[in-house]
Amino acid sequence: MTLAPIVRRVLGDGPFAEIGEPALAVADEHSRTVAVGGDLGHIQWSGSGTADSRWTGHRIGVYEQAGLQSRHLVWSRYPVRSLAFHPVLPLLAVGTGRYDGGYSFEGELLLIHLDSGDVVSALQHQREVLGVEWCSETALGLVLAPCDDWENPQAHEQGHAVVVARSDWGAVGQESIGAEELAAPAEPVLQPDHSAEARRFLAGLAASAGRQWSVRRRVWAVEGTEDGRVLAALDGVLAESWLPSGDLQWAVEDEEGGRQLVLASDGTWVWTNAERRVRHKGGLWERSAPRLARISVDTGQVLETLSPGVFAVLVAGDHRTILRPLDGRRKRPERLLMFDLDGPVDGPELSRFDLFNHPFAVRRASRPYILVGTDPDKPHRDKWVTALDADGMLRRLFPHSWVPEEHHFGGPAVEIGQSLVYAGAVHHGQGLQPGGAYVVRRSLNGSVQWQYRTDHPATALDTDGDTVYVAYNSGALTALHANDGSVRWHTELKVDGVPTTALSLAVAPQGHLLIGTVDGRILECPARP
Repeated sequence: MTLAPIVRRVLGDGPFAEIGEPALAVADEHSRTVAVGGDLGHIQWSGSGTADSRWTGHRIGVYEQAGLQSRHLVWSRYPVRSLAFHPVLPLLAVGTGRYDGGYSFEGELLLIHLDSGDVVSALQHQREVLGVEWCSETALGLVLAPCDDWENPQAHEQGHAVVVARSDWGAVGQESIGAEELAAPAEPVLQPDHSAEARRFLAGLAASAGRQWSVRRRVWAVEGTEDGRVLAALDGVLAESWLPSGDLQWAVEDEEGGRQLVLASDGTWVWTNAERRVRHKGGLWERSAPRLARISVDTGQVLETLSPGVFAVLVAGDHRTILRPLDGRRKRPERLLMFDLDGPVDGPELSRFDLFNHPFAVRRASRPYILVGTDPDKPHRDKWVTALDADGMLRRLFPHSWVPEEHHFGGPAVEIGQSLVYAGAVHHGQGLQPGGAYVVRRSLNGSVQWQYRTDHPATALDTDGDTVYVAYNSGALTALHANDGSVRWHTELKVDGVPTTALSLAVAPQGHLLIGTVDGRILECPARP
């Protein structure tokens, strides 16, 4: 059953939220609209990478100058490099592209019809389009990157300037501009960064409309409390708390932001961990010290900070929280770190962590569950679902893949009674295949109670005991019957009619859904639309 989405309330909302980090913005006084190219980012972090498959965070948004309402939102395969409104027609030309990291410069020329929202990819062959400019109503000037950098070390600073003519650009079809029209000698080109200019421009537009603008992105974790508050971890924010009134109570900032939340059973504090990526600073590659913090829910005060030396995933269950270290540089096995207020102590040894194979964050867990590879030299192979017993020992429950010939990646999970419901994806050498993503319910002896196959990986899931709610990176939200896996309802997630994608999801104690989106918002939705 397909239903229209119902969003009761949006926390953390703001103008231009849908495009993420802006790369450039242009205004058209003829149509009184603004086009913005931006990036929501990847949806993987050091503790989980499965959900990023078949995902693109590049966006083109078209907004009304008066009121800043979104008119169109277009997903792009590549970063947005240039934008230009047609001088007469309701048409936006968009140049996109990037270097593939090893050989080619790939991209598209997109033509967005502003009256219908239809999108045409006009080039017959992939080319990075560095610049677009309308020379007249019939002539479009393009600057294209070289096809590749094979035997040309200057390719990254060069471009091919051409003019393509059409009597009616509104009638241009898919892949109708061939390579012969794009032939031109290479010459040096400037590739300026317009992001700071775009930020100033959007902030000014928002101020003119009596609103404030700031970038919020990727709500990685969301939790509800018994008293109706909403906790979230997101880019640039270790953790934040929203009151039942909808007001922001407090926020703990961080250079990169929190990735997980583990709420105390009495709701008084929450554990969170901060992402720490390698960054290039002053000619050197550096990584900031890992940060795990216990934060007061009432005040936002950081009560305790742990630094285990390496970044670690929080694993919770049965009122216990342990750490699984993530240090890919080490070849030897790692040890779980089990800690309380007196500090961490070594736990049992386990194989190395891989962000595609070993994610297994189990909500509502009666004890800590961990995916462990049994081959010390190839820990991604022969993975088992294991449980950490009260005596501190890991006990194997069942193989992660129930199909011997399939290699399964890890994903989000939830415990229901004496069973686990978890999502994942089937590895394939050519990438995720149709039907290659799944949600499965298995008893603790490994028997499969039901499975549900889809084309896109799940980003998050939770349950109220009767229904399993699953969010996908396609923007879909599906409710499955917990007993047999049948679809109760299915919807495409939207805010004010504009599509968005859930990155995190939780069933609040009050019974409604809390959804953290890739564009930094938190949605409150009924469990049954």
